Amino acid sequence: MNRIITALCAMLLATSCTNDVSVSLPEVSGNAVNFIVASDLGRNGYYEQKPIARIMGYLAGELDVELIAAAGDIHHFGGVASISDPLWMTNYELIYDHPDLMVEWSAVCGNHEYRGNTQAVLDYSRVSRRWNAPDYYYAKTLTADDGTRCLLVFINTTPLMSKYRRDTITYPDARRQDAGRQLRWIDSVLEASTERWKIVIGHHPVYAETKKDDSERADMQACLAPILERRKVNAYFCGHIHNFQHIQPASSAVSYVVNSAGSLARAVKPAEGAKFCNPDPGFTLCSANADAFRFFFINHKGKIIYSYTIE
Repeated sequence: MNRIITALCAMLLATSCTNDVSVSLPEVSGNAVNFIVASDLGRNGYYEQKPIARIMGYLAGELDVELIAAAGDIHHFGGVASISDPLWMTNYELIYDHPDLMVEWSAVCGNHEYRGNTQAVLDYSRVSRRWNAPDYYYAKTLTADDGTRCLLVFINTTPLMSKYRRDTITYPDARRQDAGRQLRWIDSVLEASTERWKIVIGHHPVYAETKKDDSERADMQACLAPILERRKVNAYFCGHIHNFQHIQPASSAVSYVVNSAGSLARAVKPAEGAKFCNPDPGFTLCSANADAFRFFFINHKGKIIYSYTIE
């Protein structure tokens, strides 16, 4: 009996320590709609994934976060094989178990999902009440308490790049997607939009400082950037690089935002047009109302390391 009581006390102590999170709360309007951008998460709880998940949960509860935008690479390294793959538990369900993270997770595939079964990423929407991936690309609108609407366009970036389409062995599903059809859809959705804010979310960057293959950014700048610029998108959010970057090229009105990894991060240095960069792991909080669209980089220690306002 004493051993049982001791074990229970140890469990309770561990729980209270887990919940004792020191987080800097962003200053957001009470009538704004708030959502989180998270990416490059799946490390089976290792590196900084668990503490970042706890910080996300605490902040989601304090700020009434409505949605998690999961911008790809939820599953390193080979994606998932099926909807019953154990990685769904070890990379996702058992890590993001905070009560305030039981909101909708709107997800897109990253390049690591394309190493596995991408259809399973969509089909998991039928298994989990919070996982939402209705298609490879889709759009949804969030509405703030003041009535302001924010359009989120979730896109499928891996098939937009030639390096992935050519490698049919490692990325078998990439070539099966019609890149031209998706680009026409993105353009038409943004053209028809009447929302106050237009935000596009994908996995791969258009602009970023990175040692990754230059052809990735070249392809994205050729096919996607003209649409974002022409349709006056406010911001493009992505992951893939595993660090924080905010880049705004000369003469561009679009904020190109790289969200850091929610587990293992990498070094970074300023790129051309960079407003900010940082090598910490973490996630991004976004907040929108009639006055402004704001985003905040939050690191693995719960600290706001950068914030930006689009008025």
